[in-house]
Amino acid sequence: MAKSTEKNNGTIKIQYYKSTIGYSKKQKAMVKSLGITKLNQIVEKPDNEAMRGVVSKIPHILRIVE
Repeated sequence: MAKSTEKNNGTIKIQYYKSTIGYSKKQKAMVKSLGITKLNQIVEKPDNEAMRGVVSKIPHILRIVE
């Protein structure tokens, strides 16, 4: 059973801050796979190696928000 007292420890906030126009289809697909649809949208995802890897592949499009 998950602990209900945890406060945002297992998640990161990812912001989509720059348009994907002019970038490759692969990079556009990575943004879409995160469930992001609008510019400046922030999504919360689990903090793991896979999510950090996605952000590190396209740092010119995504950023981690504190």
